[in-house]
Amino acid sequence: MTLRDLAPRSTRPSEKGGAGGRVHVAPLDGLRGVAVVAVLLFHAGHLRGGFLGVDLFFVLSGFLITGLLLGECGRHGRIDLVAFWGRRARRLLPAQLVMGLATLLLAWAFAPPALLSFALDDARWAAVQMVNWHFVVEQVGYWNASDTRLFSHLWSIAVEWQFYLVWPPVVAVAGRGPRGQRRMLVLATAGALTSLVLMLHFGGAVDTTRAYEGTDTRAFSLLLGAVAATAPIRGLCARVPLAVADAVAAVLVCGLLASWVLTDGQNAPGLFQGGMFAHSLAAAVLISLLARGPEGRAGRVLGAAVPRWLGENSYSLYLWHWPLYLLLPAATLGFGGWARTAVLIGMSLVAAVLSRRLVEDPVRFRTRWATGGRGLVALAAAAVVAVGVWAAVPRPRLGVGTVDVDRLMAAESAVWEAGTSVR
Repeated sequence: MTLRDLAPRSTRPSEKGGAGGRVHVAPLDGLRGVAVVAVLLFHAGHLRGGFLGVDLFFVLSGFLITGLLLGECGRHGRIDLVAFWGRRARRLLPAQLVMGLATLLLAWAFAPPALLSFALDDARWAAVQMVNWHFVVEQVGYWNASDTRLFSHLWSIAVEWQFYLVWPPVVAVAGRGPRGQRRMLVLATAGALTSLVLMLHFGGAVDTTRAYEGTDTRAFSLLLGAVAATAPIRGLCARVPLAVADAVAAVLVCGLLASWVLTDGQNAPGLFQGGMFAHSLAAAVLISLLARGPEGRAGRVLGAAVPRWLGENSYSLYLWHWPLYLLLPAATLGFGGWARTAVLIGMSLVAAVLSRRLVEDPVRFRTRWATGGRGLVALAAAAVVAVGVWAAVPRPRLGVGTVDVDRLMAAESAVWEAGTSVR
C-alpha cells in the first residue's frame, strides 16, 4: 500500500513529473493550513499554544517524506538521493532566498539599527540551514528574545533540512528488501524515543531554547510521522472501520485545538516533560486516520477549499509573516490588536501568493528559465546576488540612540512583575 492507495479520488499530483507520482491527500493539506494559522495567531499574541502548530508541520513532513522514500525504495529497490535533495532544494530554497534578500533590504531601509545588525548576523546561518544551532550557541532565547531577530522563525526550516539530509540515506540503506518497512518502523520508533529522552534531559533548564530548537530534541515529531508512514502501521490503520477512524479523527482534531488554546508557552505544565511528545503522537495518529479515511466528516472539513488553499500556501505564508510582524509594529501602523493582526496576515497572504506564483511554481514545475543550463545560470546568479546584498548592506553602528527604549522598559517591567509574583 502506498500513499497513492491512501489518497481520495479528488487528489492531484503535487509536482509535474514528481518522483513516484506523488499525490496530495486533501485533508492533510487542510491540516497544514490549520497549523500555519495557529502559528500566525501565536506570533500575533492571540493563541498561547499556537506554536504547537510547528509540531504538526514536523509530523506531516516526517509522514510524507518517509512515505515517498519508502515508495521509491519499494518500486526501484533504491533511492536516488541526489534527485530527492534536488527536489527539496527546488521546493524550499528559492522562496527562502527571495524572502531573505527582501527582508535584509527592508530592514536596511526601515528597521531599527539593532534589528538590522542581528539580521545580518543571522542571515549566513539561515543560508546554510543551521540557524537553530546558531541561536542555541548564542543563547538567543526563543521565548524572550526572538522578537529581536527577523529570521528567528527559520529555526524550524533548519530542523527540517537537517532531517532531510540525515534521514533519506538511512531509509535508502535500511528500507530495502522484504523486511525494509519493519526495519524502518523499529528505527523510527527507537529514534523517536531517544529524542524524547534528550527532550526530558534538556527540558528542565531555566531557558528551554536548547530543548525547543535542538534538532535532536525535536526529531521525535518528524520520526513519529515516519513511524506512521511505514507499512505495518498503515496496515493496522487499514483494519480500523471507517466510522471509527472518522470519530477518533474528529476527537483528535478537537483535542489538538484545545491544547493550542490552553497551553501557555514554556510555562505549560509538562510541555518539556512529555507533553510535546504526546502532542506529536496524537498528530501522527490523526494523520494516519485521515490518510486512511479522507472521505469522512473530519477529512471533508479539513479538505475544504479554504483550509486546503491555506495549506498549499503555508510554506510561503510561514516565511513571510514573521519579518512583516517585526518590521510593522503597532507604533508604525498606528494601531494594534486584532486590527493589526488582520492587516499583517492579509499582507502575508499577498506575499505568499506572489512568492508561489512568481518563484516557487516556476522553479518546481521547471519553467524554461529554471531548467538545464538556464537553471544553473539562474542559480549562480541568485547566489551572487545574495552574497552581494549581504555584503553591501552596511552594518549599523550601535550606540547612543540605537536602543529601543520601549522594549527595554517592557522587559524590565516583566522582570519586576516576575520577581513580585515570586515574593
